[in-house]
Amino acid sequence: METFILVLHLLFAVSVIILVLLQQGKGADMGASFGSGASGSLFGSSGSANFLSRTTAILAALFFVTSLILTYFTGHQNKTLGVMQGHRQIPITKPASASIPMAPKGYAVPGDSGSKAGEIPK
Repeated sequence: METFILVLHLLFAVSVIILVLLQQGKGADMGASFGSGASGSLFGSSGSANFLSRTTAILAALFFVTSLILTYFTGHQNKTLGVMQGHRQIPITKPASASIPMAPKGYAVPGDSGSKAGEIPK
């Protein structure tokens, strides 16, 4: 089902792109409005919507709906499935003997009696 909706989503996207590129822009009559008598189309109403603009609006709405459906499918996938399903997991353990590095001779270690690190307020 998800694959079918994804294919529809891609078809709607390509169709919207093609229909938008086929349409004439609203500013295309600008030259005609300054002297040729079509002054209402530049800043006023451009008349009723034609077939291409209605089809573009419907396809854009369908594209939006398929986007929401695909988002729903993505958010509600089974969380237990993963890349490592079926593989045995190796437990992480600490090394048996962890040695603490010692400070070289002559350097003060925080917490030493000769160190001023213990005087720093916390």
